Amino acid sequence: MTEITKTTSTHSGQLPIGKDGKPLKPCCACPETKKVRDQCIFDKGEEHCQDLIDQHLKCMRDLGFKI
Repeated sequence: MTEITKTTSTHSGQLPIGKDGKPLKPCCACPETKKVRDQCIFDKGEEHCQDLIDQHLKCMRDLGFKI
């Protein structure tokens, strides 16, 4: 039997609740920082975007995601 491994979890084990009242998935969290980070990586390469990457990680952690 194959064991399922989560790559992102939260400290409480539950997903945070979004503005619409539904659980917030990691892929949809922090759209403001995610969009800017992704555009920077696309334009300049990951090695030139560490500040934006760190800001996105902080936003995710502030929501309760354990990454």
